[in-house]
Amino acid sequence: MAYTINKTDGTVVTTITDGTVDNTTSLQLFGKSFSGFGEGLNENLVKLLENAAGTSAPTAPLRGELWFDTNTAQLKVYDGSAFKPTGAAKSQASEPTSASAGDLWHNSTDDQLYVYTGSAWLLVGPVYTSGQTLSGWKIETLASSGGNKVVSSMYAGNTRVAILSKETFTPSVTQTGFASIKAGLTLNSTLGAVFEGTNTQAATIDVSGTTNTSATLIAGGNFLRADAADSTTGALTVDTDDGVIIGDAQELSITVSSNDVTVAQTSQDKDLKFTVNDGGVTKTPLQLTGADGGVDITGDVTVTGNLTVSGEFDKSGSVINLVDDAFIKLNSGNSEADSGLIIETSDTDDARLFYDVSENHFTAGQGGTYSQVIRLADAVADGNSNKEKVLKTTAAGLLTVTNVNLAAVGSDITSSTSDSSVAVPTTGQVAKSLKLWGGSTISDDSSNSIAGNRYVETSAPTSGQGANGDLWFVREA
Repeated sequence: MAYTINKTDGTVVTTITDGTVDNTTSLQLFGKSFSGFGEGLNENLVKLLENAAGTSAPTAPLRGELWFDTNTAQLKVYDGSAFKPTGAAKSQASEPTSASAGDLWHNSTDDQLYVYTGSAWLLVGPVYTSGQTLSGWKIETLASSGGNKVVSSMYAGNTRVAILSKETFTPSVTQTGFASIKAGLTLNSTLGAVFEGTNTQAATIDVSGTTNTSATLIAGGNFLRADAADSTTGALTVDTDDGVIIGDAQELSITVSSNDVTVAQTSQDKDLKFTVNDGGVTKTPLQLTGADGGVDITGDVTVTGNLTVSGEFDKSGSVINLVDDAFIKLNSGNSEADSGLIIETSDTDDARLFYDVSENHFTAGQGGTYSQVIRLADAVADGNSNKEKVLKTTAAGLLTVTNVNLAAVGSDITSSTSDSSVAVPTTGQVAKSLKLWGGSTISDDSSNSIAGNRYVETSAPTSGQGANGDLWFVREA
């Protein structure tokens, strides 16, 4: 009768009639009373021993069937649709051919493991070859007083270049180049390692050093601080018209507009002061006053060039103003107008000395009453012909007037030596001398003893009267 052949799961593989061979699978299946079953059975056993080793996959395989692929020297298993490697890695110097997805290959030259993706071999690890030695990241545990710390160490050529840590700690076992580990990335101090390249931002800058490693690599200590007082040995250029703003309330600004520079004190009614150190004493020679918009200058002012004042010149104080120039020019550049000095007094019009352009002479006065200031050229020697003029003598010392009234400027004519005086006598002095010669009264001297007098009397002199040289005239009573 026919045989029914079942799989492990109970499903029917095939039914074999008596005396026949079935080739539904990769093995020969024999029916009852098949005469040549011995040879076929033995071949089936050999195939099972060698796992159907060959260059091509078995025909009509069953799921779970093994096949040794002699092309790749791999044992493969049928998964119901295709033969897949059983998982054993191939160790050789070159990439295996005819690989299937998931195959492993150990590169015996570089001592690295690869996996086949179905289209290419992908490196599993390590990332470095045996010739490169340890290079790349390695997870390590370092002991510390605070317990073991898990870190990631970066190696290059079997040398640890940096350690990546989530916290700061000091290893209890000496780590070459890493006396302490910082939270973040710590570089090996023995290598002089630095970060090279372009950095878009940094949280902090180490300002402990000022030695530059090159013209383009500048130490952090050479950068100007924004949070503390600092200084620079180079020129500071602000390449913007917005300029510089100074002060906690931004009181002082220096700006540029159309190449014009503006220095501004922006606080209302506050001053802009310029101070100097004069022998250790701070002085303010120049102050721009915000309350009134004025300019206050303390100390000497030297002007080289012209000084133009469009408003009034107001000098407060009682000191004398000195001008070294030989002349002071008034009314310069204006049409002709009276010009001069005004001296403030209690009068409404004050006192004035000015040039009267209509009269072409200087005029002076006070309280609104002014008269000509006389020059030598305005004086005359003949006061008789030129009335009400200022007098002067001629070259010979002569002066002509109609009448002269004098105060007591001379002395009495009492002797022959009286002619040595050049002082002008008064009328009284002249009358006295005439009285001594022809007067009708006795001498003014009650003792009649003035020597050199000339007496006119009605009686002769008596003993004791007169003196040597006196003349005595006796007339009738």
